[in-house]
Amino acid sequence: MGFIDEIKAKAKADKKTIILPESMDRRIFEAAETILKEDFANVVIIGTEEEVAKNSEGLDISKAIIVNPFTCEKKQAYIDLFVELRKSKGLTPEEAEKTMLSDYATFGCLMVKAGDADGLVSGACHSTANTLRPALQIIKTKPGTKLVSTFFLMKVPNCEFGDEGTFVFADCGLNQNPTAEELAAIAASSAESFESLTGKEALVAMLSHSSMGSAKHADVDKMVEATRIAKEQYPNLKVDGELQLDAAIVPSVGASKAPNSTVAGKANVLVFPDLDAGNIGYKLVQRLAKAEAYGPVCQGIAMPVNDLSRGCSAEDIVGVVAITAVQAQMM
Repeated sequence: MGFIDEIKAKAKADKKTIILPESMDRRIFEAAETILKEDFANVVIIGTEEEVAKNSEGLDISKAIIVNPFTCEKKQAYIDLFVELRKSKGLTPEEAEKTMLSDYATFGCLMVKAGDADGLVSGACHSTANTLRPALQIIKTKPGTKLVSTFFLMKVPNCEFGDEGTFVFADCGLNQNPTAEELAAIAASSAESFESLTGKEALVAMLSHSSMGSAKHADVDKMVEATRIAKEQYPNLKVDGELQLDAAIVPSVGASKAPNSTVAGKANVLVFPDLDAGNIGYKLVQRLAKAEAYGPVCQGIAMPVNDLSRGCSAEDIVGVVAITAVQAQMM
């Protein structure tokens, strides 16, 4: 059984309801057909009858729940909830309704907040900001969370590194240039995500162009400090750095460059120094190694709301929905 099949099996054991708000994109309906056929989650699609009919032509989505935001019987309740949540910002009922009906992700987040669904997946044809803004405004952060961040769950074929080719890469989709303290928080969240999804122990590498002082630069200093903070604030976390990528994942290189490290050469969670490195890194592995890349998956939101790459396939959407359903089980 492949890794994503294991995630689907977990999702199927306790089915959750996941919202797909992008009814303007055919890939959403192709993914929904697969999800419903494999029966590992209930699917809600937000859209008008015209949008759904146009973009689902020839596909069997008969088991999906279709919610038309313009005629939904709970529309007023969602307006009232939105106004209550944003009253400190002066949101009026008229503005709330206008936003809800023009932005289906906002409508979907209100459904999740109201308890009418367990999670949401968007981003196939919208930016990360369009997906996360309503999530942070409406669903808000998980209690005790220092930072909302994202990760990609990577499955590299024919790979002996990581957990048999399975890795978490973070942060690849949200935080542009995190501080050392933010990187430590990303490391802790990413380790928790890896362990909850794989059932394996997380070994976290704080990546750099330097290994254990081999280079001197302010960027290296940031990763050294991030490692120190992570070890101090999360004493049960197996984390080390700064490490070059090969020292982090290749046993022989790790033994040479960081012989006293318990992580070097065995890392399965890779924390990148900034968003440029993370985004470039996951796309290189995805395209050149033909890896499966699921995400960006969010961590730190009170209920699971996950982003998609706008270059995603329907198969990618299926995988992210499965991950979102498993996240919802753990909430």
